Parts: sequence; structure tokens; C-alpha cells
Amino acid sequence: MSVTKQKAQSRQRRRNRVRSAVRGTIERPRLTVFRSSKHIYAQVIDDDRGVTLASASTVSPELKGKVTYGGNIAAAQAVGQLLADKAKAAGVAKVCFDRGHYRYHGRIKALADAARTGGLSF
Repeated sequence: MSVTKQKAQSRQRRRNRVRSAVRGTIERPRLTVFRSSKHIYAQVIDDDRGVTLASASTVSPELKGKVTYGGNIAAAQAVGQLLADKAKAAGVAKVCFDRGHYRYHGRIKALADAARTGGLSF
């Protein structure tokens, strides 16, 4: 088996392990994060209904002019703050955090901390 295939399988196993413990409900939707090298995306999802309640990213129109580069901690903090504002407007106060296969440090941690200071609890 090639090294690339092993990495992909390990990543998928980590993602499945995290997702098995995290499930979004109406009372406590799932805050999921996707990180690329240039951007970061976050969504608040109600898994029972299969509906996205709020979303924010470095490519969203609200942050388009404010964030110069989307692949750093400052951009992740801006996305976390924007997501918290949108989630509160949608009536969401509590979420469960789904980090996917990413480690909880750097941009993922910055987004989570900014969402917490914005008013979300998890």
C-alpha cells in the first residue's frame, strides 16, 4: 500500500472516530470545520433535519474585504466571530464542536476560541 493511500485511510479513520462521538441535534447542533491551505470554512448543522443553520468562511461576502489572507489564525478568528454572530441570530446558543480529522490547535483552536468569545458555548 502506498504512503499516500495510508495517510488518506488514517485521516478517514480519525474523522470517523470524531464523528461517531459528535452528533448535532436541534438543541445542540454540530459546529463543523473544514480547513484548506488558503481558506477556512465553518458550519452549524442540525443532523436530525439535515439542515445547515449558519455558515461562515473566509470567502463569505461579509469577510471578503476584511481578511487579506484566509490561511492564518487571524482569518480563523474572524470566521469564528462571524459564525457566532450568525448562529446567535439563528437562535443557537449551544453547539458541539466537530474538528473532523484536524488537531485541536492553530487555526482550528483559534476559530473555536473566537466562537466561544462570540457567545457560543461548547
